[in-house]
Amino acid sequence: MRQTFVDTVDRALDHDERLAVVTADISRDAFEAARARHPHRVINVGIREQSMIGVAGGLALTGMRPVVHSYTPFLVERPFEQIKLDLGHQDVGAVLVSIGGSYDDPVWGRTHQGPGDVALLDTLPGWTVHVPGHPDEVAALLPDALAGDGRVYLRLSTRQNTHAYPATGRMTLVRKGSKAAVVAVGPLLDNVLAATVDLDVTVLYASTVRPFDHRGLRAAGHPDIVLVEPYLAGTSAHEVARAFDDVPHRLRAIGVRRELEVRAYGTAGEHDAVHGLDPQGIAAAVRTFIR
Repeated sequence: MRQTFVDTVDRALDHDERLAVVTADISRDAFEAARARHPHRVINVGIREQSMIGVAGGLALTGMRPVVHSYTPFLVERPFEQIKLDLGHQDVGAVLVSIGGSYDDPVWGRTHQGPGDVALLDTLPGWTVHVPGHPDEVAALLPDALAGDGRVYLRLSTRQNTHAYPATGRMTLVRKGSKAAVVAVGPLLDNVLAATVDLDVTVLYASTVRPFDHRGLRAAGHPDIVLVEPYLAGTSAHEVARAFDDVPHRLRAIGVRRELEVRAYGTAGEHDAVHGLDPQGIAAAVRTFIR
């Protein structure tokens, strides 16, 4: 996904003079060729994440379209005040592109993990949030983000689903069933499909979570929902409640556990298992829910 992002932005810099890339050492070398061609529009601020967002806000105030990239916690958590003020309070746009998901690279430890990113951005108005599950979805989502003026967060992962799905902003019906609807977000779709292969449930896929597709969820015809997100469990629970605010419904939210900070290193798959986000954990939760 990151290579697709870099290649897309590298080409776009040659054709759109509004675009500027801002990094804080992470992926600096990936944009070296672009920096050689556009030295004034490819900016590396060093290990200064707050400055990275501040520079982006300043560029946006001059009419530029900044694209800001780093690991999830360095892009969203560390400079959150600057995101709130330098972008949101000044009402300017930018494209924030993270890598690492919640714990894609656990070998680096807790410092490189950011499962609270979408929940944090949810406290601010006006953000579009994409969580693609395949590089082809990145290629589909990114051009509109680059050409626009709003505040966009693109959450990339080092893991991906087997197949890409249309990146339209709407939920995609992947499988039809009668017991409940399971909403799989981004790169968790393959785990959800493996977990529900022998269960009579509808599977919906979302690569865009803000704005949330309330109409698509309602159209699935199930007031019993299992929400499977690759970040903090229940991050989109209030959006599900909004979709069904006039009818009784049930919700089981699965995601990175809020009550547990995993301090071990391990692998991403092992972290999935701890949080119940591996196929076995998801299957157990769905089975209990539909019973």
